[in-house]
Amino acid sequence: MRSRFNAFFATLVGLVLSACSPAALLNTLLVPNDGYTVKRDVAYGADPRQKLDIYVPDHLSAPAPVLVFFYGGSWQTGSKDIYKFFGQAFASKGIVTVVADYRLYPQVKFPLFVEDAANAFKFVHDEIPNYGGDPNRLFLAGHSAGAHIAVMLDSNLSYLKAAGADPAWVRGVIGIAGPYDFLPLTDPKLIDLFGGDRVAATQPITFIDGKRAPMLLAYGTDDKTVSPKNSTRMAAKLRSFGSEVEVKSYPGVGHIGIILSLAPGFRGNTTLREDITNFVMTH
Repeated sequence: MRSRFNAFFATLVGLVLSACSPAALLNTLLVPNDGYTVKRDVAYGADPRQKLDIYVPDHLSAPAPVLVFFYGGSWQTGSKDIYKFFGQAFASKGIVTVVADYRLYPQVKFPLFVEDAANAFKFVHDEIPNYGGDPNRLFLAGHSAGAHIAVMLDSNLSYLKAAGADPAWVRGVIGIAGPYDFLPLTDPKLIDLFGGDRVAATQPITFIDGKRAPMLLAYGTDDKTVSPKNSTRMAAKLRSFGSEVEVKSYPGVGHIGIILSLAPGFRGNTTLREDITNFVMTH
């Protein structure tokens, strides 16, 4: 026990002295390395940010369901390298988990990052059998800005069609603390990013004009970054056209806390991991 503690302490000190980020600390110290294999930096496009990591569960006996995840960061920051904890959370449940990078502002503006996501989804559909995944059981997921992207792909179906993907390939969508109906904008960067403060075409809710794939919309009641009303309004719009929607709210949880609850050591804070797993396995 003492040797294990000393090794843990030495690792912690080393990481702190090297100015390692909190996410790197979390992934290094808390996230197990066993039970899955990671295929890193798989390119789905020519740009350096058009790459993804694929977390493949060990000992698959049959093609597994696939979760394609887009992270948050106000469409301006983020990296798939931060999300080892997400990949492990679901690979350990027998789900092939893909974490995709996409181009960010100011390199690109809306809708190019949504187009990246559509191309990533098409690539995953075509290539995932080589990694043990079932192309007939593909799920989109995202947190915050990534939830906007994931839900947009199943709202405005033109993005998937333009990428050569069939919207019917989407078996379900998971939105975590996502903005789906957030006009008008007031932040100057977001106004520039989205081409104006009231552009309806930037809002997923605008395009719900018929039945869509089943959705799980999750949020924390203490989210001060993205109003939970985004999820409840989106759910109401989807239901008005006969779509299946499950809404999960987690009391006392904020915008970062909800995604952090998927990491080892924090999983008791919400039931999000179980809720997502159940959603995937029942669809």
